[in-house]
Amino acid sequence: MREVEDREAAEDAAASGPEAAPAPPTAALAPMPEPAEEPVGRGGWFSRLKAGLSRSTAKLTDSVTSLFKKRRLDEEALEELEETLITADLGVAASRRIVEGFRKTRFGKEVTDEEVKAALAEEIGAILAPVAQPMPLDTAHAPHVVLVVGVNGTGKTTTIAKLGQQYREQGLACAFVAGDTFRAAAVEQLQIWGERTGARVHAPAKEGADAAGLAFDALKAARADGTQVLLVDTAGRLHNKTALMEELRKVVRVIRRVDETAPHSVLLVLDATTGQNAIQQCKVFGEMVNVTGLAVTKLDGSAKGGVVVALAQEFGLPVHFVGVGEKAADLRPFAARDFARGLMGLD
Repeated sequence: MREVEDREAAEDAAASGPEAAPAPPTAALAPMPEPAEEPVGRGGWFSRLKAGLSRSTAKLTDSVTSLFKKRRLDEEALEELEETLITADLGVAASRRIVEGFRKTRFGKEVTDEEVKAALAEEIGAILAPVAQPMPLDTAHAPHVVLVVGVNGTGKTTTIAKLGQQYREQGLACAFVAGDTFRAAAVEQLQIWGERTGARVHAPAKEGADAAGLAFDALKAARADGTQVLLVDTAGRLHNKTALMEELRKVVRVIRRVDETAPHSVLLVLDATTGQNAIQQCKVFGEMVNVTGLAVTKLDGSAKGGVVVALAQEFGLPVHFVGVGEKAADLRPFAARDFARGLMGLD
């Protein structure tokens, strides 16, 4: 699955654009039951998350260890700590917030590297806790339409396939819309996963077909056949931002002719390996459509996992999912404490 995504030409986001599309009417959404966090240090998902974050952990904790084998937490130490956090992609605002917390509670004290790591995990967890929210699914108002957006190469199509498989395993009737009609690989990938999971795939009749028309027909069919979750793939070509913006807005406009509350979720998929570029992408897609939540993929291939902290501090958008591998089970609901401790290499 990763091979298909890696063939895409990942493009960095451009500067700001026109005003964002109006938010859809608020629907009464009930979140799916959130899996209980696995006990820290007992294997399972936390072990996979911790292993996936290992490169990000090394980047951050190696510096912390060299700075704080045993040292008084003075102004010089705090400045060096802030630089370390920024270098580890936590962002300027989050890094300053963390350092200010250290200044208020630990200034002038002798600290060890292990004490600093534990304290960092607590501070990072506090930043992440408000955004660790499961993606709500209103299956009573079927279908729940999820518009999946992001630049090419972030893993949109793979994320749709993984979510589709998970929802099918939960007993939900799920369908895919291959809305990235200019990229044959994305269409083929969804068709393969549709066959594996038994999910219906709404594919274009020809390359470059109108994505909005395809989504319109798919939503009408989904309402007729009892589909409970409709996952809509979209294009992510940012070389012409204006054209992409209009295409996404047209998709939203057209599907609202069928259901005025759709899309019920707009999931922005971000690639952790792009680091701070994820911040800019979040800004740009926020201008294009009403992004309601994030999925951060490819944490296992990145030393820039700290960007999740920067995203939480900068935007406060719910982080619904994180991905640390190629299997469907490697995309899981985001758990703030697990992520913070995993990032710091703690059990």
